[in-house]
Amino acid sequence: MRVLYLLNVSNSSQLSADSGFTFADMLAPALTDAGAEVTVASPVPVGDTRVHFAPTTSPSTKYRARFDPGMDALVTLIRDRRPEVVVANQIEAAPAIRAALLEAGVDALIAGYCHYLPFSFTDTGVLELDPAMNDRGLGRSVLLAFAAGLAACDSILVHSSTAASWTTAAAARTGVDLGDKLHIVPAPRDVRLVRDPADITPPEGRATGIYNHRLYRHYGTARFTRLARRLVADAPVRLTVMDLFGTRSPERIRLDPSPERHLEELATTDGVTIASDRGDRIRYRNLLAGTHFGIAPFRPGCPWSMSVIDCQAMGLPVIGPRTGWLAEHIDHELLFDTDEQAVQIAERLATDAEFYLVHAKRAYASTADLTPAVVAARYLEAIK
Repeated sequence: MRVLYLLNVSNSSQLSADSGFTFADMLAPALTDAGAEVTVASPVPVGDTRVHFAPTTSPSTKYRARFDPGMDALVTLIRDRRPEVVVANQIEAAPAIRAALLEAGVDALIAGYCHYLPFSFTDTGVLELDPAMNDRGLGRSVLLAFAAGLAACDSILVHSSTAASWTTAAAARTGVDLGDKLHIVPAPRDVRLVRDPADITPPEGRATGIYNHRLYRHYGTARFTRLARRLVADAPVRLTVMDLFGTRSPERIRLDPSPERHLEELATTDGVTIASDRGDRIRYRNLLAGTHFGIAPFRPGCPWSMSVIDCQAMGLPVIGPRTGWLAEHIDHELLFDTDEQAVQIAERLATDAEFYLVHAKRAYASTADLTPAVVAARYLEAIK
């Protein structure tokens, strides 16, 4: 099977912060091992030289990635590679891919992977647009473009049951019949970030938690900052907060300056240390290994979090708000609704060795089926 994997990289200079690239870097070699001939069309190649590379230009903004698919380049690429399956990792681009296939005279299936949902649903079934995609009211247009992409795909892949439910509901509200196109295929865990829980020593009365998520406003960073102050004040806990972006371009800061503002606020909070992996996955592993538990993001529309999986594969229990995919995936004893509950859970992790080790083992076990080989097999079955 010839697979053309179209990958949008949002920040080529900070690949460690781009979960889509990490996904491709793990998955494409595993697909190759399974017998597929894979070409990744991306601004940067994946690490395995067996995977073919077709260089593309990274969109300058998140809206260009959705509304400017570059038809001329698509047609040229498709004519050159003549794929049997095209993977659209930007769902909104699927109609343009379909048109490019027609123009190129190539008969290929389109598989769309919903890495990101520009909407979420409340517990009462209300559709809410993601504020990250709603600058100057563009959210409704992004939603409709997403729905058009779903309609243009032959197969649609999502990370989780939560994502499947939300995608199905959004499609129905926009008049798109998904039929039997929808498949749940989680992302692979990073093989470099796996640690046997037997090698873990529980904290001895004081624990270090890590928050390794993007500091955008829409990730609920203000809510996390409030909790961080409570944790370091009321529990035997210190926190490490990852600076995933480093120095961003003026264009990205102008579009959303919230990461810089939140980082500055967290950096001045006693008991909170700002850390960077400098784009080095080994350094990142060492940072994770030096902590005791993770904290999930407070993003309402979270259909998946690779950073949560990173912690769990390292045997770190993750505490998180009872919302979205987090409530589906994280052990119920580690979920909270209030700051007070979060403080109680963190304190127990810090002081109850038996409780800690049980949850370290459960965290690791929750990622056991996410090896690249297992995920690649599910992926190929879904895109046939």
